[in-house]
Amino acid sequence: MATFDELTALALALPQTHQEETWEQVTLRVGRKIFAMGRPESGEVSVKAAPAEQAELIAAAPGVYSVAPYTGRFGWVRVRLAGVDPEELRELLTDAWRSVAPKRVVKEYEG
Repeated sequence: MATFDELTALALALPQTHQEETWEQVTLRVGRKIFAMGRPESGEVSVKAAPAEQAELIAAAPGVYSVAPYTGRFGWVRVRLAGVDPEELRELLTDAWRSVAPKRVVKEYEG
């Protein structure tokens, strides 16, 4: 089980990540690019993913993952925080961050 506070701590530990409130939601960003968003009280968060990854996650754990509203057609996945392991959440966030972070920043992080 993960919490929204754990989610934000994991995301903000990634280089050049910051938090902004947009559309009455907390958005986690690198520059202007969002890679995760949600409302603390909802118990859910949307995370950027590739469409193939979205399908795999939903097939593997349909009680935890679902197609995110509005952005799901682009691969974003909704994650029920009460059902996800914090380490799995870290991996999802890191992959989402990699998809929006500048290549040199990702290279430095992984190096």
